[in-house]
Order: sequence, then structure tokens, then C-alpha cells
Amino acid sequence: MFIGACAGSTGGGLKVSRLIILFKSSFSEVSRFIHPKSVRSVTIDKKKVDDQVVRQAKSYFAIYILIYAVSCLIISLNDFDFSTTMSSVAAALNNIGPGFELVGPKGNYAMFSPLSKVVLIFDMLAGRLELFPMLIIFSPATIKETVNAVKRRKIWKKKPHRI
Repeated sequence: MFIGACAGSTGGGLKVSRLIILFKSSFSEVSRFIHPKSVRSVTIDKKKVDDQVVRQAKSYFAIYILIYAVSCLIISLNDFDFSTTMSSVAAALNNIGPGFELVGPKGNYAMFSPLSKVVLIFDMLAGRLELFPMLIIFSPATIKETVNAVKRRKIWKKKPHRI
């Protein structure tokens, strides 16, 4: 459910290339603990991966885990079983289709609360559009800038229609 999309794919979940970077950077860090003076870099196909790309992969993974955990906590307020809660968030965040138990092939999401449905909608969009663009769209700075741009165009204050 969590892994499988290729780089550049519109499939949800963690991209395989990001996981390869994460695993290789983890092994590189462990190697640095053992041999502190060694210089190791992450490579894919014998090409060095830039440190910024490694940092972005690490931050993406951390944000992914954070969104998954927070979503599971909110969905757990519905008081469904563990399997339904965890798989409903995984199915939404990774765009994989049905989950387990109540959200399995024979079930649906009708019994979830409105708050849970909003969280799952956000998860579905974040899984399809990637996490960083979704977080940028909903960041306070972006919302403030959008509201200011709309106010500058005076769309909020429409003049009444005269007959």
C-alpha cells in the first residue's frame, strides 16, 4: 500500500526512487558513525545524488509519516477498529483503492464523520498531487497572498446590479 510508484508517476504513495535515496543515505550515515573520517556520498546508477535531493527525500518522508499519523489520529475519533482506521488513511493517502475491514471491497466510507471525510479528501489530494504542493497551497502565507491579490482586484466588493 505504501510503496510502489515510480519516479514521475502519478501513482500515490512513496516513490521507489525516494526510498532508495533514504536507504542509501541511512547506510551512509551508519558508515559515518563507524568510520567518522570517511567521505561517502549517495549514488544512484553510479551518479552522485546532490545533498539537497537527499535532504528533500528525508523531509518528504518525515512529512509523509506526520500526515499519516495525524490523519490516523483524527480518523480514530470515529471509534472504528484498528484495521479500518489505518487502512482507510493508507488507501486515501496512497490512492490505492479499497482498504481493509469496513472500507474493504464490500464496504464504503459513508459511515465516517464529516471531519473524517475532509481529512480523507485532503489525504487523497495530497497523495495524488504530492505533499509539498498541497502544503504550499494550504500554508498561511499562500492563503494570505491569495486573499490580498483578490482584494487588490476588488472582486470581493461587487457593485449591485441596477435595472
